[in-house]
Amino acid sequence: MFLVDSNVLIEAKNRYYAFDIAPGFWMWLDYAHANHLACTTEPVRDELLEGEDELARWARGHADFFRPIDEGTISHFAPLTAWAQSRMYTAAALTEFLTNAADFFLVAYAAAHDHTLVTHEQPRPEARKRVLIPDACQAMNVTYMNTFMMLRSTKARLDFQLPAAS
Repeated sequence: MFLVDSNVLIEAKNRYYAFDIAPGFWMWLDYAHANHLACTTEPVRDELLEGEDELARWARGHADFFRPIDEGTISHFAPLTAWAQSRMYTAAALTEFLTNAADFFLVAYAAAHDHTLVTHEQPRPEARKRVLIPDACQAMNVTYMNTFMMLRSTKARLDFQLPAAS
């Protein structure tokens, strides 16, 4: 199953899969969720609900797309925390990752449930000012990929439709 980072949904809404020009992406997410191919976590939903836009409305209308943090996820908190603290991250980066970001929960959830984490972030093991999802995934043996890889791996097709004649 694919576990979707908030940046995938935000970027889709803001750019290439905007609700008004690419409804097929959002229909695919519904299909993927219904067929146990994609989901995300409640902390991601909380990030999306901070805005008062179309994506926040979508999140409110798709409550079951967002999974709660469960015992399996919690069991991965200690090893993920230990890894982050063993690196040379700044105190601010550690605080953000360990207390304020959905990213921590995503990586722990993916590790607990053997999900592939989908994000736009790229690995940068030398980074010190921010803990990046791909680096944490590598440390926790979690597979990660970007949106396009996810869509291709599921053979998704977002077909073009001509606008209705006016």
